[in-house]
Amino acid sequence: MSSHRDMQITVLENGLTVATESMPSIATVALGVWVGAGARNEREDEHGLSHLIEHMAFKGTRRRSARAIAEDIENVGGDINAATGVEYTCYTARVLGEDIDVALDVLGDILTDSVHDEAELARERGVILQEIASVEDMPDDLVTDVMMETAFPGQALGRRILGRPETVRSFTPDMIRAFCAREYAPERMVITAAGNVEHARVVDAARRFFGGLGPHLPDALLPGLYRGGETRLKRNHEQANLVIGLHGRSFTDPQYYATQIFAQVLGGSLSSRLWQEVREKRGLAYSVDAFHWPFSDTGIFGIGAGVAGSDIPEFLDVTIDTLREATLALDDSELKRAKAQMKVGLQAAMETPGGRIERMARQILAWGRVVPVHDLVAKVEALDVDEVRSAGAHLLESWPTLAAIGPIETLLTLEAIADRLAHGEG
Repeated sequence: MSSHRDMQITVLENGLTVATESMPSIATVALGVWVGAGARNEREDEHGLSHLIEHMAFKGTRRRSARAIAEDIENVGGDINAATGVEYTCYTARVLGEDIDVALDVLGDILTDSVHDEAELARERGVILQEIASVEDMPDDLVTDVMMETAFPGQALGRRILGRPETVRSFTPDMIRAFCAREYAPERMVITAAGNVEHARVVDAARRFFGGLGPHLPDALLPGLYRGGETRLKRNHEQANLVIGLHGRSFTDPQYYATQIFAQVLGGSLSSRLWQEVREKRGLAYSVDAFHWPFSDTGIFGIGAGVAGSDIPEFLDVTIDTLREATLALDDSELKRAKAQMKVGLQAAMETPGGRIERMARQILAWGRVVPVHDLVAKVEALDVDEVRSAGAHLLESWPTLAAIGPIETLLTLEAIADRLAHGEG
């Protein structure tokens, strides 16, 4: 067992990790089970299965009906939720500290003893098909899905988390059981709790409710290979939704923090370069955003906005010029401001039990340990202007990804955009 201040970590006999952090002033406890398996772990015929499993977890076990799952948590004033990501799935709850055994009993039940009833599965397939259809009606959400598909073509990393209608319709209880048996290995599962919590009590409950999971070696992930390219979907919309993507960094890459800071300077706030140039000076978009999404072995950097079709040429000119200029002229005042914003974000995540359990789980799954906040802050503080400019310049070396939806007749060719990114207006 290892500890850091009010944090304690224990690895059970089957490889499952339990991490807790005591927050003496908090009456409640946030807790969750995080599984290092998500959409990226799916085989081609399983596309969307991780998300369906998350839904089906609440549809009944051998001991509890779907209603009983909800009532057992809500009878003690708690709530329960789940989420599916590219590389993880989480099942979380919030209760009073005295009711942590209730929450872990329910979470253990839904993760180790779900029945996957065929009638419930049929209903949930219908729900997810509606969810998929709704995304098609929201181009600002759809365009980021399209970006990932284009940047990482033919790979699980690039597939949409919700799946495709044809795969969702094909899922069976046996497919769910096979995926869980293969991917939900205790070695890649972390139970985290923060708030009014006693570590020994959580460890004891984890042994009772999860100790029966047998250790095994799940499938290894295929490496994520950024390719770039373009996808254009002409739609009769009022706006064109655009994302320009570039090859980013993994969260283990030495340039990860510099790339995060570069994204913040470029388009992460109201004072950022893109916001000032695109929104404030020219009024080309209601909002414009630069983002960096890291994964375990790769990443993607993007710039996205919704603009009028007639404004696309000017938007691209301004955006590309601003991106290139930032790699050359980003200054100390911008870096200082971005560092301050990132430090506030890091500290703000520590102010709630929910933020703490997510931080612990993600870091344990990524690095096998919890990184103290002051160490993260130190990494951010150590960055200088040249490092951040270099991280931005590195982005420009990759072949771009273009995702565009709407009235996009005035959009440049991908080759022209790539040339502008690499060489400027010339």
